[in-house]
Amino acid sequence: MKSVIEISIAAQRLRLREGNRITMDVAVSTAKNGAGEINGSECTPRGAHVIRAKIGAGCAPDTVFVSRRPSGEIYTPALRRQFPQRDWILTRILWLSGLEVGKNRLGKVDTMRRYIYIHGCPDEDVMGVPSSHGCVKMCNPDVSELFDRVAVGTRVIINELSQG
Repeated sequence: MKSVIEISIAAQRLRLREGNRITMDVAVSTAKNGAGEINGSECTPRGAHVIRAKIGAGCAPDTVFVSRRPSGEIYTPALRRQFPQRDWILTRILWLSGLEVGKNRLGKVDTMRRYIYIHGCPDEDVMGVPSSHGCVKMCNPDVSELFDRVAVGTRVIINELSQG
């Protein structure tokens, strides 16, 4: 059965479709700067993507990742107070790669070179409200479930439409 992840920037939701059925529908948080593809914009890129890599299999919930590697830390609010400027990437990473040359692939619009992920975040981060630096943030149980249900190569469609 073919899976597709659909992300609505307008609705701040992620849906997993397996065949014709929606098997997951959860709140997420996309970029506080809105939609956009330009490197350095801190916007969430639109269009057709694919999961290029899955990172974090077997890691504990709240594992902190730095440059896509476990840092050896487990996230706590105290750690956040210690490092208030960190962009917290936790638990699992689904690294996205654009499929549309000139829109989200190659040159100054390359999603993969922008390090755009679907990833976990601190429990206190509010879902359903744009707040990321371009990535798609999910609560940790949701990103763990999604990670376990999709494969490298799964299509990811990011759009600005409300979901029906």
